[in-house]
Amino acid sequence: MISVVIPTLNAETFLPRTFDGLIQATVRGLVREVIVTDGGSADGTLILADGVGAHIVRAPKGRGQQLAAGAEAARFDWLLFLHADTALEAGWEAEVESFIERASVARPRAAVFRFALDDFGFAARLLEFLVMLRCLIFGLPYGDQGLLMPKRLYQQIGGYRPLPLMEDVDIIRRLGRRRLTRLRARAVTSAERFRNEGYLRRSLRNLSILLLYALRVPAPLLAKLYG
Repeated sequence: MISVVIPTLNAETFLPRTFDGLIQATVRGLVREVIVTDGGSADGTLILADGVGAHIVRAPKGRGQQLAAGAEAARFDWLLFLHADTALEAGWEAEVESFIERASVARPRAAVFRFALDDFGFAARLLEFLVMLRCLIFGLPYGDQGLLMPKRLYQQIGGYRPLPLMEDVDIIRRLGRRRLTRLRARAVTSAERFRNEGYLRRSLRNLSILLLYALRVPAPLLAKLYG
């Protein structure tokens, strides 16, 4: 029923947890294949992917291109896009099954998960709250919340574009908030980057990039600024 697409680049640290979150859904027959689209990893990413039986697709470096390549290789009717450092919490499969059963054939919808970080500190809870407000007010989830949609809806809106950055915002804007459902289940993302850079500094940088994108600054330039 679902093809899971995971773009990777030197992701061996995070992938085991991401794969673990898919086990029960695979046992239930909800997840039928896992596609790892790799942008040129030099660590053990591909060994891990091969070890769990994932379908490996090699693509040019860049999350937009990698996601598009994974979707192109998918064989099933539903697509679930996940970042390599994001793991779905236990029990997500029951809510997704219910969502898929309710999804209208005439008016297909997409869904995202609730953002969470694997950090127990106050800063992590504050950021989660701010992300929730962003989603409620602006209808703008990011790629670290996952994205589930029927393949025909993905194709209808033109899929992921080969952008070096902001590919998640781009596809959500084309999808539109009326076709987007926010699930209760959490997508738990590694907080390593926030801990390393500092929550405030990284959050402000992310906000700055979003504002520049809204001002139509070209994506290649944004990617350079983002680093």
